[in-house]
Amino acid sequence: MRNIRIIGRLDIKGPNLIKGVHLEGLRVIGSPAEHARRYYEQGVDELIYMDCVASLYGRNHLGDIVRSAAENIFVPMTVGGGIRSIDDATQILRAGADKVAVNTAAVAGPELITHIARRFGSQCMVLSIEAKQIGPQRWEVYTDNGRERTGLDVVDWVKRGVAMGAGEILLTSVDREGTRKGFDIDLVRAVSAEVAVPVIASGGMGSAEDLVEVVLRGGADAVAMADILHYRRAAIADIRAAARAAGLSVRDYDQS
Repeated sequence: MRNIRIIGRLDIKGPNLIKGVHLEGLRVIGSPAEHARRYYEQGVDELIYMDCVASLYGRNHLGDIVRSAAENIFVPMTVGGGIRSIDDATQILRAGADKVAVNTAAVAGPELITHIARRFGSQCMVLSIEAKQIGPQRWEVYTDNGRERTGLDVVDWVKRGVAMGAGEILLTSVDREGTRKGFDIDLVRAVSAEVAVPVIASGGMGSAEDLVEVVLRGGADAVAMADILHYRRAAIADIRAAARAAGLSVRDYDQS
């Protein structure tokens, strides 16, 4: 049985960790370094850093934050936002990231997926997808932090992205993001049923039970969580225990 990964998601604007609802109304939470360190010490399996305004300004500003984190945080880090070229990906990976997540630039030029996968390996190329429901069992891909419609069908785009070399999918439900109402199970199931690469469910986690549900019913391989950790509504140890109690395989972690 595969290990279900528990991932902390940190959305960044400038020097600050922020959190919104539906990717809007961004509120400053605090220092990304302090929160990342806390999640690492609690036993998080991975971290995701997303520069929320990078696509607007055309570049990723997370190099210094990632470089600092890499000095004392030793779990895989995925970094996204504003990565538009091989050079951008190279800089972020040299700063200490293990994977890059690409959304807006991949939609604009899908060949970037192939270029990154060929240069660094598919496991390094994460296709980030912001999905909004537009009908029964239908979701549209959005870009620019949930601002811009693309006309692309989410499931079609996922299949194309994987065929072009994406080794992992970060699937964010804009409708559920920040709501604490649970994941969009139908969305996650629709995507995970179509591809063989790991799918990270993001957007809506309000309780440990939501993780269990999106894995068992949605087929998620990993869960990215932000609000529930930022506001200390659950500790990672409790989430891990609830997953294990439901029969899921998770990484052993001893805090002692």
